[in-house]
Amino acid sequence: MGRMLWVDLSSGRLDEEFPSPEEQRAYIGGYGIGARLIYTRQKPGTDPLGPENILGLGTGPLTGTPAIIGSRFVVMGRSPLTGTWGDANCGGQFGPALKAAGYDAVYFTGQSEKPVYLLLDQGRAELRDAAGLWGKDTAETEDLLHRELGQKAQVASIGPAGEKLSLVSCIINDKGRAAGRSGLGALMGSKRLKAIAARGSKKTPVADGDAVQALRKEYLKELQGPMAKSLSQYGTCADTAWSVKKGDAPMKNWSVTGAEHFPGAEKISGDAVIAYQTRKYGCWHCPIACGGLVKVAEGPYATEGHKPEYETLAAFGSNCLNDDVESIIKVNDICNRYGLDTISTGSAIAFAMECYEKGLISVKDTDGIQLRWGDTEAILAITEQIARREGIGEVLADGVQRAAERIGRNSAEFAVHVHGQELPMHDPRFSPGFGTTYLLDATPGRHTQGGAAYGRLSGVEVPVPPRKQYQGKAEAQRFLGNLFHVVNAAGLCTFGTMCMNVNAVPRFLSAITGWDIDTDECQQTGERIGTLRHLFNLREGISPLDHSAPGRMVGLPPLSDGPLAGVTIDLDIMVQEYLELMGWDLQKALPQKQRLEDLGLGFALGDLEALYS
Repeated sequence: MGRMLWVDLSSGRLDEEFPSPEEQRAYIGGYGIGARLIYTRQKPGTDPLGPENILGLGTGPLTGTPAIIGSRFVVMGRSPLTGTWGDANCGGQFGPALKAAGYDAVYFTGQSEKPVYLLLDQGRAELRDAAGLWGKDTAETEDLLHRELGQKAQVASIGPAGEKLSLVSCIINDKGRAAGRSGLGALMGSKRLKAIAARGSKKTPVADGDAVQALRKEYLKELQGPMAKSLSQYGTCADTAWSVKKGDAPMKNWSVTGAEHFPGAEKISGDAVIAYQTRKYGCWHCPIACGGLVKVAEGPYATEGHKPEYETLAAFGSNCLNDDVESIIKVNDICNRYGLDTISTGSAIAFAMECYEKGLISVKDTDGIQLRWGDTEAILAITEQIARREGIGEVLADGVQRAAERIGRNSAEFAVHVHGQELPMHDPRFSPGFGTTYLLDATPGRHTQGGAAYGRLSGVEVPVPPRKQYQGKAEAQRFLGNLFHVVNAAGLCTFGTMCMNVNAVPRFLSAITGWDIDTDECQQTGERIGTLRHLFNLREGISPLDHSAPGRMVGLPPLSDGPLAGVTIDLDIMVQEYLELMGWDLQKALPQKQRLEDLGLGFALGDLEALYS
């Protein structure tokens, strides 16, 4: 659309800006342009919950276009949870609606004195009073705004968890699509910004409509493969049991692995989940439609909501030794309504269960709740306490790192995170490439940033060594990491991209923007985006080489049984080889000055001069 909005919540001022074509091509969109703008406009040392921390919501050039799976938007800002660069990717209907309302992105500075929401309406913008929405959950908020604005308005909002500044809170649209990670719901809550509503009918310009339609027809044929069919039938819940069996899914707070420790894995996987599905759900114009709406008709967990994703099933399932799928459907709905990241919330409960088992906390600390492994009532009760910041929930609502600091007594040993971010439900002892990504990406502990773990992508012409061969993974880590930055910045869905030949990315970008981009340019652009996010952290005094990998993530000590028995991954060699390939030094992860110049990032050298001395 070529237009973005800046909102000063302190003054109520609204300003439109128009990025140059050169800036658009260099940074694509989403968190690419977002990183460029926030880096240059925000001072280092900004309080993540202070008024000067910029909150951005941005789309990519393929969002809301005929490009297959172009439905994504990204939320960004300095993470209140980790203090690093933070971003969270989300699908559904909101991203395309932001475009249809006339804007590629909206950025918020300052802090409102009272709750407000922003209405973007067919090229016009207005801040409105949200006093009547404050305290409402995300589903109630969406219903109330639909009543006021009409059903065509799409809403992204925070729930009570974000209002109460829980550092594991998130932003929800479609009543169940979550921009989940980095604790950005707390940043939105700190600004007293309850919601953003977007409506409009503006069309995103396309450079070559005939070429786009031809590409769409060509790549739709590729969505008939096994992965696309599995996603369409089941969604991400398809392989929960497989992940448990193979050792991909963490279990009992990452302390054991293998189906013998969790024999009920089939009860939270595949057919057992979609048995509750009332209808399929798809993001905007998605031909795969991996989502679904589910209903538990009766009993203690009666509810309706979105089908839980794999990450949620593993976080509240295998990681808590809970095989009751109805309880997970219920707790997933609670998290969606209150606006909580299910990965972090489930991880916090698993951490608390181990602390309870080890005697570090007792029923006195939990208001009488017996936090036993697999206890569905306890899981539900603690989730609600986290959502409301009550009781033990006050201790857990800011993530496992801070919970361990509050509990003390060596509880940090059981807090599985990287630099404050709870780890996703993919074990690097099974897929070692995730270890490098969890440690080195600017958003620590993130599985959606690509890397060698995604070596099965179609059309990737880069060698990917066998899983247990730790040397030689750097090229795949770089290539796939760079590619995913472009995928995320362009507004594409990762799952859809993995179902197609990766050449679809530059081809769709070229047809829609007219830029004539190829794979080589995608690689350089992805490196530029990833490096700038990394420079944001370095300027804040945060180097990934200072992050510590929890022993359970790498296999120190190694497990004694199960599919990962005896496995200790060599994270040091994978990190070293990646740094060397990228031209980052081995002490501080500082990129070579000339490489920054070559990437067009020379403007950052002055900020980092002290680090180079």
